[in-house]
Order: sequence, then structure tokens, then C-alpha cells
Amino acid sequence: MTLHPEYITRGGKKEYAVLPYEEFLALQEEIEQAEDILALREARQENGNAPGISLGEMKSRLGLSA
Repeated sequence: MTLHPEYITRGGKKEYAVLPYEEFLALQEEIEQAEDILALREARQENGNAPGISLGEMKSRLGLSA
């Protein structure tokens, strides 16, 4: 992703970065996806050797058609 920030300076130092709104939204989406991946990795580590069940088994348990 390429960002095109505009900088606001104070006292000759960069104080703020302003992004085009579309880039801001794309950046937010990227951050959310990264957080989801981290949460998934943490869950896998916590449940490393826990037995799993198949999708078909879960549907059966929930009374849904497989």
C-alpha cells in the first residue's frame, strides 16, 4: 500500500500526518486484518493440541444439514 501523507509542522518539526480519506480507510482495514490474524495465532497457541471437529460434525451437532 502506498500512502500519500501531507505533514503539518510545528516549530519546524513534523507534528501530524494527514492522509487522503480513502487511504485512511484502507489502512484501517489492513490493521483490522492484522489484528484478526494475531488473535487467530494466539487462539491456536492456546488450543494447540485440543481436539477439533469437522464442519460436518458441527452442523450435525447443531441440527443443520451437512
